[in-house]
Amino acid sequence: MAEGDNRCTNLLAAETASLEEQLQGWGEVMLVADKVLRWERACFPPAIIGVVSLVFLIIYYLDPSVLSGVSCFVMFLCLADYLVPVLAPRIFGSNKWTTEQQQRFHEICSNLVKTRRRAVGWWKRLFTIKEEKPKVYFLSMIILLSAVAWVGQQVHNLLLTYLIVTSLLLLPGLNQHGIISRYTGMAKREINKLLKQKEKKNE
Repeated sequence: MAEGDNRCTNLLAAETASLEEQLQGWGEVMLVADKVLRWERACFPPAIIGVVSLVFLIIYYLDPSVLSGVSCFVMFLCLADYLVPVLAPRIFGSNKWTTEQQQRFHEICSNLVKTRRRAVGWWKRLFTIKEEKPKVYFLSMIILLSAVAWVGQQVHNLLLTYLIVTSLLLLPGLNQHGIISRYTGMAKREINKLLKQKEKKNE
């Protein structure tokens, strides 16, 4: 058991180190983005919503086709991948890289690796359910995809994408400030109260 834990820890450290090396040019930008997404200042949440709203308003105004939108998005990623490592040291100053910043950058890369592992684990678990319980798998997928298709039919695609992107960008800050755990705890307490009331009525 201990050997398995050590192997898993060593593998996690190796993957984290590899990701750090790949994203070294993005270090300064990632630290700034981390501060914004974790809401280190009170102005960051409205700033996130404002920027996302502006971007989607531009998309709504231009009304590009799917092919044009995907091409522009990929082109923006290519430009960012080329320009950010070149411009970031000049803007932020590479000589200002401190031990605390390096530690935070290591934590960000470690969290990204853990998130990737978790996603792969969910994907493998889905295929395990498909092999072990094919009826449950197909029934669940049909119900889930039907619900998603119904929501997509009722809500405009751009509005739905805007809500999803905004929610994902606000999620780290909500989690960092304990808002998600607070409301999750409230929901659990209410559900427990309802279950207890139902048990009393049954008695």
